[in-house]
Amino acid sequence: MPQSSTKPFIDVLSGQRQSVPPMWMMRQAGRYLAEYREVRAKAGGFLDLCFNPELAAEVTLQPIRKFGFDAAIIFSDILVIPYALGREVRFEVGEGPRLEPLDDPAKVATLARRADFGKLEPVFAALKIVRGALDPKVALIGFCGAPWTVATYMVAGHGTPDQAPARMMAYRHPEAFSEIIDVLVDNSIQYLLAQLAAGADALQIFDTWAGVLPPTEFARWSVEPTRRIVEGVRAKVPDAKIIGFPRGAGALLPAYVEATGVNAVSIDWTAEPAFIRERVQSKVAVQGNLDPLVLITGGAALDRAVDNVLANFAAGRLIFNLGHGIQPETPIAHVEQMIRRVRG
Repeated sequence: MPQSSTKPFIDVLSGQRQSVPPMWMMRQAGRYLAEYREVRAKAGGFLDLCFNPELAAEVTLQPIRKFGFDAAIIFSDILVIPYALGREVRFEVGEGPRLEPLDDPAKVATLARRADFGKLEPVFAALKIVRGALDPKVALIGFCGAPWTVATYMVAGHGTPDQAPARMMAYRHPEAFSEIIDVLVDNSIQYLLAQLAAGADALQIFDTWAGVLPPTEFARWSVEPTRRIVEGVRAKVPDAKIIGFPRGAGALLPAYVEATGVNAVSIDWTAEPAFIRERVQSKVAVQGNLDPLVLITGGAALDRAVDNVLANFAAGRLIFNLGHGIQPETPIAHVEQMIRRVRG
């Protein structure tokens, strides 16, 4: 796995605090950039862009060229694993993803056990292109969705406000739901290992919907599958650097860190700073946690919010980021303001 002590982002994940925290933004290759919108229009559909190596590499590199971030994250989507498992996945403009729902045990029985990774070769090709184009100081991040979050879309067939369909299925049919999770764990391990082999320096596991689970279900459906993925990846790549993002986990974060063995956790903007410093950052690096809405706001409010993140977390190991993805309506000038404020 390509690594270098000249990468500040990797240094933080390896245990070394940086005087100026490295930074990147979740969804930094996205609709707030005019150049992204041009490439997206050229590509056709969203998955067409994900599976065109040259175009996916181009949009991955756009924010690095524009802002000089310390890490690039490959342009893809968490639902490529269901796609590689042979499930129908499509993206409707303005409506988000649509899948064939796996909403009862009989349908779960039709789920393939092993993904066709040939379908994901374009992702690995894009990683290789980006790896070759990046400055050696800039890290490259591969990623997957956590099994719980991916399963919520697979069960419902689309996103829902509170992921009630998956939660109900996990209560009503835990054995069938476990089958979905097991398939996602096994195939996510292989997918992440292939991303490392293609040039990723680090990995992030996005559990966007972890926060809707009560503590016992969080331990079963978020923590345990993530632990298995981390363990499975490190069985082949012992020094793999992995960031977890159980969004909304709050007070459950220390247990998540302890059980999963991640090198860092991403925290959202609702996290209580003193709790995070004492119970989480004392053990692993933290990444975050600027509110994406204050980045839209700009001005003095943005300066105060950036200063607050730095005051709370920069004395320890910090990767400066947003608490979730950048919003499409974010002004470029505000991103530039944030970068100047962080880098002094």
